Amino acid sequence: MDITLNSQISGDSPSSSTSSTIQTPSTSNHHHHHHQNGGTPINNNNDPNPMHSWWESISKARSRIHLLSSLLLPSDSSAADSLSSLADSDRPARSLLLSPAAYFSISSSLSSPSSGSGDDPLCHWLYDTFLSSDTDLRLVVLSFIPLLASIYLSRIHSSTCTTSLSGFEAVLLALYSAETKARNGKPILISIPDLSQPSLYHTPRNPTSTKSNPRSSGPQNQRPSVGVLSQPLEHQVAVKSTKRACIVGVALDSYYKQISHMPTWSKLDLCKFAADWAGQNCACVSDFDETDGNSENSVEISNGSLEGVCETMENLGIEDGYDELRPKGVRIPLPWELLQPVVRILGHCLLGPLNAEDVKDAASVAVRRLYARASHDLAPQAILATRSLIQLDKRGREAAKVAATATVVSNANTPSKAKKPEILLVSK
Repeated sequence: MDITLNSQISGDSPSSSTSSTIQTPSTSNHHHHHHQNGGTPINNNNDPNPMHSWWESISKARSRIHLLSSLLLPSDSSAADSLSSLADSDRPARSLLLSPAAYFSISSSLSSPSSGSGDDPLCHWLYDTFLSSDTDLRLVVLSFIPLLASIYLSRIHSSTCTTSLSGFEAVLLALYSAETKARNGKPILISIPDLSQPSLYHTPRNPTSTKSNPRSSGPQNQRPSVGVLSQPLEHQVAVKSTKRACIVGVALDSYYKQISHMPTWSKLDLCKFAADWAGQNCACVSDFDETDGNSENSVEISNGSLEGVCETMENLGIEDGYDELRPKGVRIPLPWELLQPVVRILGHCLLGPLNAEDVKDAASVAVRRLYARASHDLAPQAILATRSLIQLDKRGREAAKVAATATVVSNANTPSKAKKPEILLVSK
């Protein structure tokens, strides 16, 4: 990873527009395999021998894990042995991705006060690992994007932080450059259905003319059928203050595209940080839960904490001290270019059928906090998005409660079959 500092930061605020210049994948002289479908890794190896390609991938993953072990745990032999055991598995990169102990170790290092600088070896490891063509190794880096983004944004918006964060910025720019190349200068478009039709799937056989429909004002006033979800990305070689939200948002969007592969503890971290970014808790978060005096479906919120998250971390096998070592997020500016990917991720965490209940509860708290923040900021897009998720969450919980009640009643009314009397054969 080549990092060239434009200026030596000594006492200057890290939030200034001049930051570190990073030689990103798009400007590097090395040859890297970039991926289509929004950064989804693909196999560009033309090696005719598949066994050779498989063994090369295994060897590369093992070398990256051994290097990580030497960076994180030079004195902790037990933890080093744990990482070494991951390298000896049949799929070492996948084992690293799904290891809560490895996640805890890397999180602890990323959370240290001295992390994030240009000479941080862990940031170098994340940067170089993301540039590899191995699918699982890239997923390992993506799983730490919520934590890295939270630490970076919290420090950059803190008046007490005067250290350089060029290491964090290098990793974020690597993701941004990969996504920029994947989009190839084109915006992300979505189709908008015509709500004047009987259904979203209805297409009229003969378009209605102005003569047959006097109420029609002509084709020039018809609603556009295509909307712009994201504007084309511009090439960036440094994280400027005016582009910071966009770069972090694109990194989070890359995380969202692979969220089905992300481990539970990574999703929980993002929900926790999103709730912290929204700011102090207020009464707005419970507006949708006060219906008919029944608050059984509401998510418990106590003193700004996410109920059950710490217990979930412990149940997943993560060390008891993780909650104390985890950085506490702070209230930060939330422009739409940063908030949009966060809301999309929370939507998956909230409505994904395979997500654990603790992930859904944490996402429910975060969405309500963001709704309260958007209501105070008078942000129409954020209000509509978060309010829709809250309503979907509430209806889903009510439907689940009704289904559970019906199952209990059905089981209670189902008569149990009488056992047949046992016949004993006795010889005379």
